[in-house]
Amino acid sequence: MTFGVLADVHGNFDAMQQAMERHADVPFWLCVGDLASRAGRYPSPPKPLHWIKGNNEDFAQVAAFASGRMHVPNLHYIPNGVAVQVGPLTVAGLGGTFAPTWYDMPAAALPYPGHPPGATGRLRVTDDKRRHFVREEVEACTRLSNVDVLLTHEAPRPFVVPAREEDPRGRRREAGQRPVNEVLAAMRPRLHLCGHHHRFAESVREGVPSVCVDRVSRSYLLVDAVTLSYRKVDLPQAA
Repeated sequence: MTFGVLADVHGNFDAMQQAMERHADVPFWLCVGDLASRAGRYPSPPKPLHWIKGNNEDFAQVAAFASGRMHVPNLHYIPNGVAVQVGPLTVAGLGGTFAPTWYDMPAAALPYPGHPPGATGRLRVTDDKRRHFVREEVEACTRLSNVDVLLTHEAPRPFVVPAREEDPRGRRREAGQRPVNEVLAAMRPRLHLCGHHHRFAESVREGVPSVCVDRVSRSYLLVDAVTLSYRKVDLPQAA
């Protein structure tokens, strides 16, 4: 049996659906975050899609998915620090991004517009701190065992990305985050999948095969559910 992996859909539900229809025999798909459109819409995929949050989501809806108050056919949210059974696999998630300022705050206390009561106007909708993961969620992940696949939005270190065009010194930068390494070292999943950086990269981190998946408009993965060997499926790009 083969399953699929998507990253950074960013509302490109046509590309997501085309991938699923192209591989109609694939029974389920995983997504490493940034699923929502800019308007905060979520898809109704034709096949089961199990996803973690990225840093570009509608976090009110993410909270509703997590609490069971929101249901969309074939769309299954994996909360941080939780392992779930997906087909024959145990899959765990650590969604969102790392922010040192908020890392030691309880997840339930992360501020967002209108929270705590009376805080309306202090934060913009685009500055919802629920986009981050926190220490308690990382520690919950480190206590999980017998996990087949770990999904994170952030990459582990080292993960060096090319210099930005506007940087006059042409400096490459380290974009990996050490808490992801901590989880990999403690959990030792059979395969780690991440996204966020909109590029494909393969590595081994803390002894675990680690793959950064490119955004769905460029490629996706097909993975053997027994061996967890994978192949990248590239999409034709406009000239």
